[in-house]
Amino acid sequence: MATPLAYQEHLPASPDWLNKGDNAWQLTAATLVGLQSMPGLVILYASIVKKKWAVNSAFMALYAFAAVLICWVLVCFRMAFGEQLFPFWGKGAPALGQKFLTKRALVVESIHRYDNGTVETPAEEPFYPMASLVYFQFTFAAITLILLAGSVLGRMNIKAWMAFVPLWLIFSYTVGAFSLWGGGFLYQWGVIDYSGGYVIHLSSGIAGLTAAYWVGPRLKSDRERFPPNNVLLMLAGAGLLWMGWSGFNGGAPYAANVASSIAVLNTNICAATSLLVWTTLDVIFFGKPSVIGAVQGMMTGLVCITPGAGLVQSWAAIVMGMLSGSVPWVTMMILHKKSSLLQKVDDTLGVFHTHAVAGLLGGLLTGLLAEPALCRLLLPVTNSRGAFYGGGGGVQFLKQLVAAMFVIGWNLVSTTIILLVIQIFIPLRMPDEQLEIGDDAVHGEEAYALWGDGEKYDPTRHGSLHTGNTAVSPYVNGARGVTINL
Repeated sequence: MATPLAYQEHLPASPDWLNKGDNAWQLTAATLVGLQSMPGLVILYASIVKKKWAVNSAFMALYAFAAVLICWVLVCFRMAFGEQLFPFWGKGAPALGQKFLTKRALVVESIHRYDNGTVETPAEEPFYPMASLVYFQFTFAAITLILLAGSVLGRMNIKAWMAFVPLWLIFSYTVGAFSLWGGGFLYQWGVIDYSGGYVIHLSSGIAGLTAAYWVGPRLKSDRERFPPNNVLLMLAGAGLLWMGWSGFNGGAPYAANVASSIAVLNTNICAATSLLVWTTLDVIFFGKPSVIGAVQGMMTGLVCITPGAGLVQSWAAIVMGMLSGSVPWVTMMILHKKSSLLQKVDDTLGVFHTHAVAGLLGGLLTGLLAEPALCRLLLPVTNSRGAFYGGGGGVQFLKQLVAAMFVIGWNLVSTTIILLVIQIFIPLRMPDEQLEIGDDAVHGEEAYALWGDGEKYDPTRHGSLHTGNTAVSPYVNGARGVTINL
C-alpha cells in the first residue's frame, strides 16, 4: 500500500514514527490543561476572594504559570522525566535544544523489569516529538503550584511567593513526578497514579496546608468574613476547570486511545455525582444549596477520579463521586471545626480538604476499584488490579497507602525547609498595613472601581465638555474607574 503523502520522506517534519492524531490530541489536551490555569484558576481565584484581594490572587496564579514554564524547560522536565539520579529524582538538564525536542518522545526510566532483570514492559515511547511531551507535562506542574496558592491567598508576601514557586517546583514537585511517573521507585513498585491524584493533588493540598501554617493567618476580619466578590465569574472559572479536566485525564495515556475515552467519561461522571452529593448535603444540613459548595463538590469529584480515571469502570466512578462529595464535605464542614490544629491553620480556600483529602481518597479507592482489564491497557506491571478483584489486589491497596505516606512526608518536610529559608531573606506574610488595604497597597491596582469607591465623574480626566456637578478623584495611582452621578 502506498505511503500517505503526509508521511513521505520528503517531508522531514512528518517522520515515520509520528502519529498525527496522537500528536494533535496531546497538544489539544495540553492546551485544555493550560486553560484550567490560564484563565480558569486565574478567574476562579480573582472571583472567589474578597474584592480587595482579587488582583493579588489572580496575579499569584498568573506569575506561577509563567515562572513554572521557564524553570520547566531549563531544568525541571528532565528532573521529573529524565535519567535517574536517585531512586526518587532525575538528572536535571535543559529541554531547549532542537535535537532533544524534535526526536521521538521517550520517558527514559519508564522501562519496567521483572525481579530477575528481564523486561516486563518497555519504556513509554509515544508517537509524537518530545516537544509535545514537555509542554503537556508543564501544564500539570503549573496547575499544581496554582492549586497550592489557594491555601495562602489574602496574606502571603508576593515577593516570597515569587521565590517559593521555582524552589518548590525543583525540590518538591519533580520528586513526586519522577517517583510516580518518571520511572522512580514508586513507579517501579507498581503504585498507581493515573493522572496526578498523588503527584498533583495530594502534594498541593499537603504543601498548601504546610505553607498556610508557616505564612500565618489572614487578618481576623478577613477570616471571619471573606465573601466572593463575583459569584457568576467564579462559576465561569470553575467551568473552565471542569471542561479542561478532559485534557487533564484524557491526555494521561499519552495517546488518543480507548483508555483516554474511558478516562474522559469517568471524569465527568464522577464530577457530576460529587457535585450533586455535596449540594444535597448542603440542603439537608443548611437548608439551601450553595453555589460555592457546588463548586467545591465539583472540585473534589474531579480530584478523586484523577488517580484512576482510565482504570475504573464507570459504575465505580459514580461510587467515587458519592464518596468524594461526602467525605471531604465532612472533613471541611464538621471535622475542621472540631480540630484545634485545622482551626489554627488558615487554609484560605480549603485546599487541604478539596485536594489532599480528595486526592488521598481517590488514590486509595483506585487501590480497591482498579479493574484488571483496564489496568492491562495501561499499567507497566502485569496483573495489576484493585483489592475488590482479588488475585493479590490487596497488595495494591497497601502500595497506594505507602505511596501516599511518602508524598505527604516529602511535602511536609520540603515545603517547611523552603519557606524557612525564604523567611531569612523575605517576610512570608504581608505587614498588617498592607493586609488592611489589599490590592491597592500591594500592586497599586484594583479589580473593580465602578462601585463603592465614592468617586464622581471627572470631565477633566475623560474629555467631557460638561463641567457641572463633578469632583476631582482623590486617587492618583492605580487602575481606577468612575461612578457616574445621574
